[in-house]
Amino acid sequence: MGEKKNKKQKHQHPNDQTTKPAAVAAAASDFSFKPSNEVKGLRFGGQFIVKSFTIRRARPLELPQLLDFPPLFNKSNTTNNKVPFPTTTAFLPTNFTILAHHAWHTLTLGLGTKKSKVVVFVFESEAMKVAVDKVWPPEIPLGEVNKKLIRGLKGCEMARFKFRKGCITFYVYAVRGAGAVGFSCADDLRSVLQSVVALKDFLDHTAMLALPNQRSLNYSPPLAMAH
Repeated sequence: MGEKKNKKQKHQHPNDQTTKPAAVAAAASDFSFKPSNEVKGLRFGGQFIVKSFTIRRARPLELPQLLDFPPLFNKSNTTNNKVPFPTTTAFLPTNFTILAHHAWHTLTLGLGTKKSKVVVFVFESEAMKVAVDKVWPPEIPLGEVNKKLIRGLKGCEMARFKFRKGCITFYVYAVRGAGAVGFSCADDLRSVLQSVVALKDFLDHTAMLALPNQRSLNYSPPLAMAH
């Protein structure tokens, strides 16, 4: 047991967290920002087939729902009905990926990973988010995320955070311009990180990723949906 603990500690990145709320309470300016070509990307281990699995850009309300964020709209207050995380772009597993993970796990007699990846980018401003969204594809194979999304952001710095939550691994990247001091959207970043930390482990991502407009193996549409 002692050897296993030592191995885990050896590979622990300063921004890699599991269930340490105190770590995300620090000011965003204390996080470790690196040039986009130096920051760590997604990790796949030896299961290279997972690189062909795709993720898609989340719709505005899907990330708050996945993070179990507090109710979006308060009927008694119609003046502040803003969608949370306006500077954030997230990528979620597609239907194909959800099914492929289960098929791969079955075909390999349990040796293939069932873990999906969710990638979240928190930008320093809404203007930067809008500009990047225009050039990023709406859907992309996991194997191309490092090259096209992370390394592709020239002139930017990023801070990377990794959270393992059962069947889902969350990668959160804070993005700012090169040479910037601090992080102007620290509140959004802190809210995302705290929400991820507070999540319980996803035991079955086919159920937990059953968001509106995304059918899964055991998804039943809700009786009412807000549009």
